[in-house]
Amino acid sequence: MKVIEGNLVDIDNREFYPCAITISEGKIISIERNSNSYDHYISPGFIDAHVHIESSMLMPSEFSKLVIPNGTVGVVADPHEIANVLGVEGIEMMIKNGEETPLNIFWGIPSCVPATSLDKPGNILTVEDTETLAKTGRFTMLAEMMNIPGVLNNDSEVLAKLEMAKKYSLRIDGHAPGMKGDALSTYIAHGIETDHESSVLDEAEEKISKGMQIMIREGSAAKNYEALKSLIATRTDNVMFCTDDSHADDLLEKGHINYIVRKAVADSFGIFDVLQVACINPVHFYHLDVGTLHVGDKADFIVLEDLESFDIYSTYINGEEVYRKGRDYKLPASQIEVLNLFHHDEIKDTDICTDVQGDISCIKIIPDSIVTERKVLHFDQKSEHFQSDISSDILKIVYVNRYFNTPPQVGFISGIGIKRGAFASSISHDSHNIIAVGCTDTDIIVAINEVIKSKGGLVVNDGHKLYTLPLPVGGIMSDLSGEEVANRYTRLNKLLLEMGTSLNSPFMTLSFMALVVIPTLKIGEKGIFDVEKFGFV
Repeated sequence: MKVIEGNLVDIDNREFYPCAITISEGKIISIERNSNSYDHYISPGFIDAHVHIESSMLMPSEFSKLVIPNGTVGVVADPHEIANVLGVEGIEMMIKNGEETPLNIFWGIPSCVPATSLDKPGNILTVEDTETLAKTGRFTMLAEMMNIPGVLNNDSEVLAKLEMAKKYSLRIDGHAPGMKGDALSTYIAHGIETDHESSVLDEAEEKISKGMQIMIREGSAAKNYEALKSLIATRTDNVMFCTDDSHADDLLEKGHINYIVRKAVADSFGIFDVLQVACINPVHFYHLDVGTLHVGDKADFIVLEDLESFDIYSTYINGEEVYRKGRDYKLPASQIEVLNLFHHDEIKDTDICTDVQGDISCIKIIPDSIVTERKVLHFDQKSEHFQSDISSDILKIVYVNRYFNTPPQVGFISGIGIKRGAFASSISHDSHNIIAVGCTDTDIIVAINEVIKSKGGLVVNDGHKLYTLPLPVGGIMSDLSGEEVANRYTRLNKLLLEMGTSLNSPFMTLSFMALVVIPTLKIGEKGIFDVEKFGFV
């Protein structure tokens, strides 16, 4: 039995009061008001309502070591990325590793592997796979249904997965960027309940009015907080916070959900509204087994030094203090399986040699967004072996399927901004094939071949030297510590800044350039893909 004292943040009753919390066998057995004076606060812990742990490039055990000190006591995780590269075996690997951490991890069953029939991934999750996983009782939701055409056109497999979720009482997460009107109503009518892709306020308002829960996302690449923040006050019961995709360096330097909370309080939103969104709403919506500071609950909470900086003094999960400021933060060492599927041979300059003439559709990046625009390049005369136009910020982008020896696909992209060299990655949503951008064909080839030789990784070729962060676990995660990954990743981004990019997270931005379910132009198995026309250019 232990007693924790401080000023209780009572979100239900919207008040603070001094108290003593008694804990026994991992649960709160009493909360007693007193008349003592304390300089710290006890609050429910933070919940990330939608995250792909793989996007941190860390296994769950290492991910937890970065988020627990930030006051996160639970995450709702979609293992979509590992499922694309390693299938059910990858999901099982993630769950097993996650059991080695005190962090409450609630898993979803990926609904779209591959995301569309246009992808050619390393694995496929069938309806039968979905039911096999659902029967185990280990899953909280059917994760984001991003196959919008499949839903709207009543694709039999999509409908079967949605019915499977209902059969096993799983929540159904959505993925509906820009959807509105009758199409949105039809999408929601299939039982889809959440969305984390809203980027403008009226879009989110319509979705809420039609019954959806909205996640205000602030990740490493996609940042929707500024556009949606007013919902914290006006739609408090209908919103949650999530990061979706956050890299290790951001988790180490900026924080996790506490970073969004800090921003919201600084913007003068009411403290109880903010904490309801950050701590309570996900627990209630997903029926999570996480305590919210009530008698009988699991003792999951945080001790805060103040309610402005949200610096965490300590984090309790299941009654155990798993982090305290100033103490060495040690969790048991975890065993990491190195599973991989990489089968592409190295490529040559001639494989990406390109002649251009007439109008060429070019991907145009929107900073801090995974949505892109279209830029049309015009060539009056045929330009042989065209590589880039650095003065106009036109660079070559190359896509290589990592699972099959298919030919590379080539396009052009604006908004990256590098003036020399190239960079390449085996993280590209959703199938995680190799994607690279560079100034010359030779620079691109060298970077891509380094990824192939490493069987996954992030590579920067500054024109003279190669810098690599190997990702041997499925080609998307490291077997190193969170701090080491963060430091190496920071170094790569710094190099790209020196090479000319102004993007906040260039690798994260690059990773979404193959996500052919997000508007407007992307690159995929057969070249440049037009999402609006839903076909290759």
